[in-house]
Amino acid sequence: MNSSPHRTEISRIAIFQALQLGDLLCTTPAMRALRQHYPQAEITLIGSVWAGDMVARLPSLDRFIPFPGYPGIAESPAVPAAVPAWPPFDLAIQMHGAGNVSNGFVASLGAAQSLGHGDPGDDRLTLIRPWQELEREPLRWLHLLELLHVTAAGYHLEFPVTQDEQNRAEHLIGGADGRPVVGVHVGASVPERRWPPDAFATVIDALAVLINCRFVLTGSAAERGLTAQVAAAARTPLIDLAGETTLGEFGAVIAGLDLLLTNDTGASHVAAAMQTPSVVLFGPADPRRWAPLDSGRHHVINARDYAKDEDGASALQALPPRTVLEACLQALRNQPQAMSATTMQEQVA
Repeated sequence: MNSSPHRTEISRIAIFQALQLGDLLCTTPAMRALRQHYPQAEITLIGSVWAGDMVARLPSLDRFIPFPGYPGIAESPAVPAAVPAWPPFDLAIQMHGAGNVSNGFVASLGAAQSLGHGDPGDDRLTLIRPWQELEREPLRWLHLLELLHVTAAGYHLEFPVTQDEQNRAEHLIGGADGRPVVGVHVGASVPERRWPPDAFATVIDALAVLINCRFVLTGSAAERGLTAQVAAAARTPLIDLAGETTLGEFGAVIAGLDLLLTNDTGASHVAAAMQTPSVVLFGPADPRRWAPLDSGRHHVINARDYAKDEDGASALQALPPRTVLEACLQALRNQPQAMSATTMQEQVA
């Protein structure tokens, strides 16, 4: 295993990460640390096509190359792209999971130095760190970079939005009228991580009576059916924005909320990046890995704590609306205090 490269020897860096929005947001503290450590280097993200939008937003990244696909990587494009002639990278970093297959792709980039997670003895990359399944997701990538003697430049997630996107979000949400604005994100990438639409509607109606909130439903165009189910079940008027926002406008809408109630999905990480208080519902996934770092601002409900004999998906389906309602009431009544960097470091250690 080779020693870590000196920073003056690094002029071109590749990061491979072709997952979903939440996964990418969780890498932004590591990307920021990398930029601070190698300020003159060109940092390229190799990722899913949609991620080109994020590269344009993040000051830690300079260039985007669409992931062409690789045998065994599920996130490969349906129609594999032609493999480009890769630039002569000095350093390639695998941020696409545990490395069983993805280390092979990163090795194929031909970088002088490479690193990622992997099993002991994995010699495809020059620096390997053992994968720990329940490590907090933003921290695992910072810990990986410690192999290069890169230190954290803060733990917060980043999702910059433009003024035009903020203006559009304000228009979509509507003018302020003194009532709290609660966002409700009912979708998730897989059905097992979705709380039932009628349960969301029950909480919405109760909150409307107890605190007199306004409500915004968020989601992609593919999630319009889910938001329509909530709107049909609720007695409270709702603004349904599913499919009505660009990626940046979605972030700006969440930034404009007083609270986000969401399944465990990318919206949770957007709320963390925007410092919007949230209540996050967990079922199959483990919050010890995926919960937001700032527990003072974000309230996590692990459904398995309320149905210990059920699997995660069944426990989430059975999660009582009263439990979620109480968490939302607490979040709306108590303005959260953001953790200091020192306190957050102690919290996630």
